[in-house]
Amino acid sequence: MGSGAEALAERVAAAGARCSLTKSLLADWGVRGTPRQVEYLAEYLEAECASRDASRRASLLRRCALPQAKTSDGHDWTSASWPEGFGRADLPSLSFLERREGLVLMGDVGAGKTHMLEAICSLCCQQMRPARFFTASSLVMRLRRARDAGSLDRELAQLAKADILGIDELGFLPLDTDGARLLFQVISESHERQSLVITTNLEFARWGAVFGDGQMAAAVIDRICHHGRLLKFSGESRRMRHALISG
Repeated sequence: MGSGAEALAERVAAAGARCSLTKSLLADWGVRGTPRQVEYLAEYLEAECASRDASRRASLLRRCALPQAKTSDGHDWTSASWPEGFGRADLPSLSFLERREGLVLMGDVGAGKTHMLEAICSLCCQQMRPARFFTASSLVMRLRRARDAGSLDRELAQLAKADILGIDELGFLPLDTDGARLLFQVISESHERQSLVITTNLEFARWGAVFGDGQMAAAVIDRICHHGRLLKFSGESRRMRHALISG
């Protein structure tokens, strides 16, 4: 078999394997027929794989429930202060996912924290890895409904399937004792199991007021910092910079 025929057979085998077809059958059909026939088979299987991938990405994005599927392409991240050992190149690579590391995006309102979180979650879905996005208040409400319906364990199990769990706007609204405990449970169970990305406008010293309990806040911070990195955002709000109302 010539090198061209071998390459075609390999394409058929690789594409068919991605479509979950029988390997031995693929190997057989990969060497049958003329080169043009085998090439046609390879192109068909590759098109099928591409279609399935596109459907999978769309499904993951819907389930992630992003307010907007933003990207980091061409975005100016000068408002972000990157920690040692973690830079801009680590964002599109999502290398921190493999280590189940988390990120805390902390700083001024409108400086780009939510944009970065949305870009990370969107990229995760594009790479066909599950991600979930919530505001802190919407997550707490979801957990309350699940608990009241007797399905909290199932809800927590669903959240745990995500490679990235994004929690936006922590600290914008105070949590009552019940809500703080539910959120703590999610953060505790994500520790060393998945990447948690949180945006907040409050420094760690002020998280006690958010959780209504200094000890609970300390336990949350302890878990987040153990395998997490802090990115600080500062500067003028991008929304105010482009606001229709000025003066």
